[in-house]
Amino acid sequence: MKRLTKFSSKIKFTYAVSAFSTCIFMLLANPITSNRGDKDGTFYRVVINGKQQGSVLLEQTATDIVTEVRKQLAAQSQDIVYMDYQLDIIADKKLIGKIDDMEAVKKNVYNELNASIVETKQKAYTVKIDDFSITLPSKEAVIELLNAAKNKYDEKNEFSIELVLEENKELDVMEPSIVKMEKSKNQADTVGNTEAAAGEVLTTDDTSLQDQAKEDGILSIGFEEEVEVVETYVPVESILDLDTAISMVTNDQEQNKIYEVASGDCLSVVAEKNNTTVAKIVEMNEQLDADSVIQIGDEIVVTVPEPELSVLVAEQTTYEEEYEVAVEYIENDSWYTTKQEVKQEGSTGYREVTAKITKRNGEETNREVLNEDVITEAVPTIIEIGTQEPPTFIKPITGGNFSSGFGKRWGKMHKGIDWSCPIGTAVKASCGGQVVSAGWSNGYGYCITIKHSDGKQTRYGHLSKILVSAGDNVSQGEKIALSGNTGRSTGPHIHFEIIENGSQVNPLNYLN
Repeated sequence: MKRLTKFSSKIKFTYAVSAFSTCIFMLLANPITSNRGDKDGTFYRVVINGKQQGSVLLEQTATDIVTEVRKQLAAQSQDIVYMDYQLDIIADKKLIGKIDDMEAVKKNVYNELNASIVETKQKAYTVKIDDFSITLPSKEAVIELLNAAKNKYDEKNEFSIELVLEENKELDVMEPSIVKMEKSKNQADTVGNTEAAAGEVLTTDDTSLQDQAKEDGILSIGFEEEVEVVETYVPVESILDLDTAISMVTNDQEQNKIYEVASGDCLSVVAEKNNTTVAKIVEMNEQLDADSVIQIGDEIVVTVPEPELSVLVAEQTTYEEEYEVAVEYIENDSWYTTKQEVKQEGSTGYREVTAKITKRNGEETNREVLNEDVITEAVPTIIEIGTQEPPTFIKPITGGNFSSGFGKRWGKMHKGIDWSCPIGTAVKASCGGQVVSAGWSNGYGYCITIKHSDGKQTRYGHLSKILVSAGDNVSQGEKIALSGNTGRSTGPHIHFEIIENGSQVNPLNYLN
């Protein structure tokens, strides 16, 4: 009995030890405090870029910490912040362990994400000028840029620039609107409104500028190129400082353009007109070399210095000037076109002119006269002119060799010109007219003299045979004789003279 009691006591002790061990195991395997994992004892480790930042109780807590830190970093900058990092939230069951202090985890995550920032994109504004674009940090900088271009030609600063949203655009695209500032009653500068009852504004789009303007000055200012402004986010290094942007947009840059050749042009003239060199023109035009002859209407590529943004200005100006009126002509059908006579000498007039002048980058491109007030009337020059075409003269033979010219010869005056030719060569009337004489004439031998409608006469000497008679009317080119060697002659030839106002003149000055 005693032995049995001793064995029973041993069993009870063994059971107690086992129960105690089991409780200890359960306590370790399933912690009951809130800082020792979730219901099944799982902790969540926050790992960024392979580095552990701390452990938290819930997976959502890890996600919230990272999100909160990202927002904190973004709020510290006015720009868009980009980070390059790898986030891992790892579930981990532990028998023994606890979560980390929340603030410590946040601090660790902050430091790691801050070190992961790879690029900051700043809010900016891209200005597109046709195919050219630049980016500036603010709307104010954009307006300053546009003002820098405008103010070159708006010396009194009468116009202001605003950025307005374009209609019917998918993106928020702005364009510059240039309006004229009007003076209010207290003389303070105000920007007029086209819809206002008073202080009407002259804008670049106003089609009635000419009617509205009553005083001289700038009517409108605009930009030749299409200008668009778009809000964007870009790396800080992509944003230009204002001075650099103004220099790029307003300073002259070499631009290609097509030049059409005009009367009087050669390559050197074209180069001078466009402020370039012949060498540059040849370099840009494969079909040309330095000795090329260019024709009117040819198109040549040239470089000209021009700004990226061209300014168009319309201004009204009044000035006084001298002027002349067109010459008046009186036609006289009995005169040849070679005759004219001044019937009245003209004189210059004086007038006051109001004109609308259009300029591009300060260079005048168009002038429209709006009004003229004559102070002194101009007097026209009056000229009487003939309408009849004067007769022409042709060589009297076909072929032959020019053998003697007009002028001194052998100590005497040779009053015509000679062509050597075989006897019997056909002689033609140099000009149509009436035969004055036809027969023997001393040293001329057989000779014909013809009078023409302009009063001139032609003479043909040393003939072998005469085919017309005095009084006959002949046409230009009509056969009148055969050449010969009669009279005072040193060999077969034709002697030809033109007589004007009774004196022989050099026929070579009249022959076609």
